[in-house]
Amino acid sequence: MGLFDADKSAARLPVSLITGFLGSGKTTLLNKLLRQPGMGDSAVIINEFGEVGLDHLLVEAIDGEVAVLASGCVCCTLRSDLEETLRNLLIKRDCGQVPAFSRVLMETTGLADPAPIVQLLLNNPLVGHYLRLDAVVTTVDAVNGSQQIGEHAEAVKQAALADRLLLTKTDLATAETTAQLDQLLTSLNPGATRHVVSNGEIAPDALFGAAPFDPARKTADVRRWINESAYRALAPGNAHDGRTYNEGAHDGNDHAEHSHAGGIRACCLTCDEPLSWDAVSSWLARLRKGAGQDLLRVKGILNLLGEDAPVAIHGVHHVFHPPVQLEGWPDGDQHSRIVFITRGIEAADLHASFVEHVGAARI
Repeated sequence: MGLFDADKSAARLPVSLITGFLGSGKTTLLNKLLRQPGMGDSAVIINEFGEVGLDHLLVEAIDGEVAVLASGCVCCTLRSDLEETLRNLLIKRDCGQVPAFSRVLMETTGLADPAPIVQLLLNNPLVGHYLRLDAVVTTVDAVNGSQQIGEHAEAVKQAALADRLLLTKTDLATAETTAQLDQLLTSLNPGATRHVVSNGEIAPDALFGAAPFDPARKTADVRRWINESAYRALAPGNAHDGRTYNEGAHDGNDHAEHSHAGGIRACCLTCDEPLSWDAVSSWLARLRKGAGQDLLRVKGILNLLGEDAPVAIHGVHHVFHPPVQLEGWPDGDQHSRIVFITRGIEAADLHASFVEHVGAARI
């Protein structure tokens, strides 16, 4: 296989992260999901049983941190280091102390930055051999979401890192407020799939399966994972310069001029000719070293010189998953695509840097 390991996603358990700001409906969503007939083989990691309101579903408490729900789900409280929690849960499963499970759902607190959890799943050898990141699902309150994103860095990160954005409480919001929020989310994260959710009701199939490899179909869904067309669909004048949202800019006060998290930009670099991996990896290393904290999320499919199959890259801030080679190109479109969601980095500067160090590209 040469320089790159083959993608082993099919052999690893998918982990989905459910995040969202305070009061945005994560708990309601999780409760409804756990009642779905096909979700009984799930393990759920939460902060406290009482906080999530699952007490009425508990059937058997195995110990102070693990319980089995009526649906068959294993529910585990996060009382220690996340890496340790995940490894202990896998050990209990392998020893038969808890029912077998085929996926892990993890709920964060409303004020959590999801980036460290995503980084753990992307590049931690102690858990990466057994688990893989499947989807980051973010709930956004249609009534208060715009204000929360304007005032809280955590709300921005939760939206920017999402694979799935769920608009909740739309029945309580005006059509204008909902439309403004939808436009804002598009500017923050155009590639994420958006759904309107009422009382937490949504089919699990709409939430999961966001990773580049789809085990159900035994193939790579490159087009869906990158979602290049969403970046191309940005309004003229933004599509080529990168779409920008300056947090707090809608407030009309001094805070808007000194936003604590700066401008969020989304863009996609596309390359028609095969690329040198040495040049790409050196360029990414330079970016991570100089602006790692401003690389909110990077996803790419690369056509590399000397390689017959595409190579996937995926990173959050300065932490990247080791590049993996997929089985093959799913269609005739073999150009390289790298999508970036960044903070305070001009898309034009990103493009110029790539052209200087790697090769020809278009935005």
